[in-house]
Amino acid sequence: MAQAKEILIVDDEVGIRELLSEILQDEGYRVALAENAGDARAYRQRHQPALVLLDIWMPDTDGVTLLREWASSGQLTMPVVMMSGHGTIETAVDATKIGAFDFLEKPVGLQKLLSTIARAFKSVAAKEARRVSLAALGSSGPIRDAERALEQLLAARRPILLIGEAGTGHELAALALQSAEAPWVALADGARLAANPLALIEEAREGTLFCAEIGQYSKGEQKGLAFLLPKLERHNVTLVCTSSDLLGNLAAESKFDPALLSQMSTGAVLLPPLRTRRDDIPALIERFWHDATQREPAVPVLSALTPAALTMLANAYWPGNLDHLASVVANLALLRSEVTADHVKRLLGEAAAPNPSLAPEITARFFELPLREAREAFERIYFEQLLGREQSNMSKVADKAGLERTHLYRKLKQLNIRFSRRTDENAPGT
Repeated sequence: MAQAKEILIVDDEVGIRELLSEILQDEGYRVALAENAGDARAYRQRHQPALVLLDIWMPDTDGVTLLREWASSGQLTMPVVMMSGHGTIETAVDATKIGAFDFLEKPVGLQKLLSTIARAFKSVAAKEARRVSLAALGSSGPIRDAERALEQLLAARRPILLIGEAGTGHELAALALQSAEAPWVALADGARLAANPLALIEEAREGTLFCAEIGQYSKGEQKGLAFLLPKLERHNVTLVCTSSDLLGNLAAESKFDPALLSQMSTGAVLLPPLRTRRDDIPALIERFWHDATQREPAVPVLSALTPAALTMLANAYWPGNLDHLASVVANLALLRSEVTADHVKRLLGEAAAPNPSLAPEITARFFELPLREAREAFERIYFEQLLGREQSNMSKVADKAGLERTHLYRKLKQLNIRFSRRTDENAPGT
């Protein structure tokens, strides 16, 4: 039999502590009591309660300060419900921003108390059960990195901003974040955000609100989105936004609210372009071929392509990413003969080779990412451009990059960049 969940009640009024304790024990919970922040602080050092009911106004240290302490020290690992008899909206918003699950006004009604606690535990269970799979986009290292970043953001209950070039799979990734049997509210544009954001978040309560291409939002629609951000936790809503626009550039041009960008950027996850994860391309070709022909997965699709055709597909630049690859494969699937490199080249045109002129536009996205992700994205593009410029002459690439060749090979492998050694070169150490 599972052990009853423990709830810590922190309140300087003995009558409130005893009343809440009696109610919760009658409901089957275990209860611990603390009459001030000092006692609560000491208790949290030794124990991990399942939930905390925390009074805001206490004589030694107020509840918001204690909440902030727990958040900064990594001890805010349980839902905390704030309580106050004379709290303000501003105080409630501040507590929510720090990480409080909800806010209850005293005197606390029985049904309101129990329903809030039930919602908190439901939220915890949903977070623990949520594992993100971006298998629809691929299985390479960059995709697994994106999966881990999204899982961390879900666990931290932060708004998510999926960024990256057009065709990298924004909507597929957003659908991977959807909870089973939970509301899914998808907006094709921001009109409803501008008209009635409160009705929208109520509709998405306990579920996901999906806002596509927020870079296209008007000032009023951006204002509606910003209005919802502090209300997400109270409604237990996961906000997932996407943008293939360069939001930093739009903000510099006064077309996007810098404050909103700053808030959303803390949850930015880059969906990597196809050219940075070429190992995914063969499996994606198979999938798109099956989709186009309705063949059974057992049919050996790659045998319909010559090795040269497959190599050309794997090494193409793919400016349209997944959508571009799917379109090309659908056209190739119409051929009744073996698919050759000439067939592929006719369909790809200029996309058959790297396009250095696109680098400035791509690198502008770095400023929307945390430093570690931005550095890795830059390194991928840097080495791809260098490989193309030097026609995969590894000696020249290593010289230009200022690296030993052994270090260069390790770096390319680490970044999941496919390369082929020229026949006039020897591998390191040979």
